[in-house]
Amino acid sequence: MATPAVPEPPRIPEAVHRRRWAILGVLMLSLLIVVLDNSILNVAIKTISTPPPVGLGATQGELEWAINAYTLVFAGLLFTAGLLGDRLGRKKVLVGGLVVFGLGSALAAESGSPVQLIIFRAIMGIGAAFVMPATLAVLMNVFERDEQPKAIGIWAGGVGLAIAIGPITGGLLLDHFWWGSVFLVNVPIVIIAVVLMLALVPDSRDPNPGRIDLVGVALSVVGLVLLVYGIIKGGQLADFADPAVLLTIVAGLVVLIGFVLYEKRSDHPSIDITYFKNKVFSAAIGAIALVFFALMGVTFFSVFYTQSVRGYSPLQTGLLMLPLAAAQLIFAPRARLVVDRFGVRAVTTGGLVILAAMLAAFTILDADTPIWILEVIFFLMGMGMAHVMTPTSVVIMQALPREKAGSASALSNTFRQVGGALGIAVLGSVLSTAYRGGIEDKLGLLPAGLRHTAGESIEATLGVAAKLGPRGDALVGAANDSFLHAMHVTAMCGAGIALVSAVVTVLFLPGRPPRTTAEESTEETVGAGR
Repeated sequence: MATPAVPEPPRIPEAVHRRRWAILGVLMLSLLIVVLDNSILNVAIKTISTPPPVGLGATQGELEWAINAYTLVFAGLLFTAGLLGDRLGRKKVLVGGLVVFGLGSALAAESGSPVQLIIFRAIMGIGAAFVMPATLAVLMNVFERDEQPKAIGIWAGGVGLAIAIGPITGGLLLDHFWWGSVFLVNVPIVIIAVVLMLALVPDSRDPNPGRIDLVGVALSVVGLVLLVYGIIKGGQLADFADPAVLLTIVAGLVVLIGFVLYEKRSDHPSIDITYFKNKVFSAAIGAIALVFFALMGVTFFSVFYTQSVRGYSPLQTGLLMLPLAAAQLIFAPRARLVVDRFGVRAVTTGGLVILAAMLAAFTILDADTPIWILEVIFFLMGMGMAHVMTPTSVVIMQALPREKAGSASALSNTFRQVGGALGIAVLGSVLSTAYRGGIEDKLGLLPAGLRHTAGESIEATLGVAAKLGPRGDALVGAANDSFLHAMHVTAMCGAGIALVSAVVTVLFLPGRPPRTTAEESTEETVGAGR
């Protein structure tokens, strides 16, 4: 008879253990603010693109930068923020990040131009970078290891909750207030979160924190900004062979290669490149990045589909996106149970295949397709995402020791944000290029300067058509047809990327989890008793 396994002694103080679920609630509120902001903005982008006084008259490129200024700064600082949390204390860093995020939100609400909005969104990104990794790091330090998968599942479900609340909140605000209200709403939530944080959340830190890698941070941010700028510029010009576009993209890639080489040789790297020698870890990180690549790209063009082509209001658009969020809320906390039965590889790959199929399903959407079809697509997309995010988050977080929780969280979220930023840049540029290619022939009667502006996006074309009065009616139908074609092309690109990710997870993620020592002992005991 095998000796029964001795359970590990609890590592969490009893006082903290008793209030762990309340602490998780506070952490989810903090996470909610960060994710809520992007999901609210997604509904508001059409309004912001409207000329003053309704909006700011932002072009599609400026809209992409309003989103990516946040995500790129967020991604570039995440790992440094995680290390500062490990060094100074995660609670202190979390509270400081919330305060900066709230200040940036208040400034963004009062932006007088697209450039100001982009700058203030970058400030919000700085605050968010210090919030998100700290929430997951604190979680790992208030839950015992056996409860961590369940807690992470609920934490991931918080992302779904934010995706649900964001568009609806944004729609309600835009129906009753000016566009800046979608940012100002963050301020009272930040105040509540800070008060609860100070009252409930314990502080924790790494006893052996790493040194801050300022050179690595600078290289990663500069490289990503150059790369994304080149991709967005290529989409605006509908010409990726343009020398300025090629030079910028190549420069970004060169700087990022330099970043990797520097990190390999540094004794205090921002990102420990050796982690990626673990194929399971790398595949899990890649899967999360590609899920957000697809999600952010799809959300960007689906807002223009529902509002510009179908004529729905911001609030109606928010309600239409509810199935996407509801599915994540339903399935994310339960995904661990499916993993227990079928293994990480089968569940994650299945989720990615569903996501790819739903992206491809966008090609059946037309100007008069029954709207319930879009709702089914959104719901199944959310289900697929839930079965990717939860298991991969657990794999990533448990790959490193508990005291390195900030580093693991930062890595996960860095690649999540980079994936989202590249999704908006790449798929947004595909959308722009395909749209311009489809509408260009219909703009021949317009003056040359106006022709270029009108061809940049469906909103630009519709804006020109409105100024032309009855003479612009023919442009409206052409704009809708060109956008639908561009959306179909973009969706297929996203589907292809999701399928590539599914192949990677099949090859490298683990199958069913191995039996625990306790389970093996039980089986041996039963066998001995027969």
